Amino acid sequence: MAYLDILQSYHLSVLQWIAIGMAIFLLGLAKAGVKGIGIIIVVILAFVFGEKESTGILLPMLISADVLAVIYYHRHAQWKYIFKLLPMMIVGVLVGVWLGNDISEVIFKRLMAIIIIGSVILMFLSENRKSTKVPNNKLFSWIAGFLTGFTTMIGNLAGPVANIYFLTLRFPKNEFIGTAAWLFFIINLFKLPFHFFVWKTVSLETLVLNSVLVPIVILGFFVGVTIVKLISNLNYRRFILIVTAIGGVILLLR
Repeated sequence: MAYLDILQSYHLSVLQWIAIGMAIFLLGLAKAGVKGIGIIIVVILAFVFGEKESTGILLPMLISADVLAVIYYHRHAQWKYIFKLLPMMIVGVLVGVWLGNDISEVIFKRLMAIIIIGSVILMFLSENRKSTKVPNNKLFSWIAGFLTGFTTMIGNLAGPVANIYFLTLRFPKNEFIGTAAWLFFIINLFKLPFHFFVWKTVSLETLVLNSVLVPIVILGFFVGVTIVKLISNLNYRRFILIVTAIGGVILLLR
């Protein structure tokens, strides 16, 4: 099938193309460090392509944006915390692959929304108390890693969980972005074969669509880098908390 024929086979309207372009631009912003808007991206693409199908369309776009983020922020990555999270993230992904066809999307989203909103409330209370205690116990990392892996496999919804984890560790914004960049680049590559061979949500046809959208990712990324440079570390924390909370509410009401 020719390149244009593949694109035309999606039967997308102008409005749908605009919505997809907006979602992919937001993806570029998010990977550049404007965190907390991932739920909006997932909602837009699910509306256009459907819940499960959209995860396969989004994944290669996530990886392309991860590459940009890793290149730009690589020197800020805190590998100690990446190694803490990765083992249980892998377990979470594998459980997500296993349960992905059976779990109720409604129950999953409601549970995720409650976890996100509850975590944000705890973070706000911690901020108001000016607590400087950083949780370093293994159980905290294991739970965060498992939830991140599971949610990223089921619906590419790991952003809020990872945001809360890194905020709890009180990372400055560049360390936050650089560590998240490497972590999700590794785990998204790990997820790719499962989308190809198990769920079959990534195919030649979806990759052709992805190739058209890559320039929008690049544009969004460099706009995002400019925005992040203008935000102080304190305001960056507050921004992520507020946007993550809004995302949790959207997920709850969706």
